[in-house]
Amino acid sequence: MNGGFEDNPFSLGTEMARHSPASPQADARARSGARETAWRLFSTEFNGTRLEIKPTAEKMPSYVVTPLGAKMNRVLVAGVLTEIEDRGSEDEHMWVCRVQDPSGNFYVNAGRFQPEASAAMASLSAPCIVAAVGKVRLFRREDGNVSMSVRPERIMEIDEKTYSEWILDTVKSTWARLKNMRRACRMPDATVDTLVSMGVGPAEAEGIIFALDNDEPPASDVYLRSIQNALRKLLPDEEIDLGIPGGDGPDEVYIPSGGFSAPEQPKGEQHLGKAASEDVVLHLLEELDVDGKGAPRDELERRAESLGISSIELEEISSALMDKGLAYEPNLRYLKRI
Repeated sequence: MNGGFEDNPFSLGTEMARHSPASPQADARARSGARETAWRLFSTEFNGTRLEIKPTAEKMPSYVVTPLGAKMNRVLVAGVLTEIEDRGSEDEHMWVCRVQDPSGNFYVNAGRFQPEASAAMASLSAPCIVAAVGKVRLFRREDGNVSMSVRPERIMEIDEKTYSEWILDTVKSTWARLKNMRRACRMPDATVDTLVSMGVGPAEAEGIIFALDNDEPPASDVYLRSIQNALRKLLPDEEIDLGIPGGDGPDEVYIPSGGFSAPEQPKGEQHLGKAASEDVVLHLLEELDVDGKGAPRDELERRAESLGISSIELEEISSALMDKGLAYEPNLRYLKRI
């Protein structure tokens, strides 16, 4: 996955789709106007995606399904911005960039339909560490290969500590998906309901079953290698060896709760728990909503960061508050408390 920048997925092509009915959960989310969950995954899993679920009704979202069963419409990715180029014109910009994580590259593009992200990308210079949240796009290129890309709603520069936190969260979520996929592969008659009864989330359960119905079971070694590379980045002084060649790899992987290489938290700065962080953000939404339009995203991010909530954490908290019906987005520039 370390090819040249010319191997980007933004050449002309046609969308590839494998159809599947949208779930009741997707129907409900579409009717409510709620945003889809932004999945965390490494570029290896992202770029290995070949399946798409097309909407069956107007205004319904489309999804892609990764080899490990992540049924996703949006992603939260992070890495080192290694190359960025404006392929548009002075009147209409089209930014294309490559973001490298521990396992490969994400391609991120933004044009006139992503004005906030496009403006942010205009101010970025490689190399730097960035995070981007946005919609997933799957394309079949003219040569027949499938390419994946992200159309960002927002993209921002982040520090090493925040990047390390993203890597750690993504290790955890990738390992959980790999274990759930293994369990499903060992159950010849697995269904969405049986997986949900075992504690798998509904969206992931739907994705796992769809992936197994439409493709071969994934090879564990590909994703274990991504996890191994990520853990080696987090713990450079430790010998991380998951024994990948041959077999399915280990039944368990030691994942640190912290202690990885990253700038230390400033003295006296406390890390808030999930509930406390949500309360802080709700208070900020009220405080910053001075004209009834909602809290401006840039000011919300600045204030949250001053209180120890990183930009990635804020995105996660915002999504959780919207899922609970406590906040909504009048548009991408504002978040408003209900």
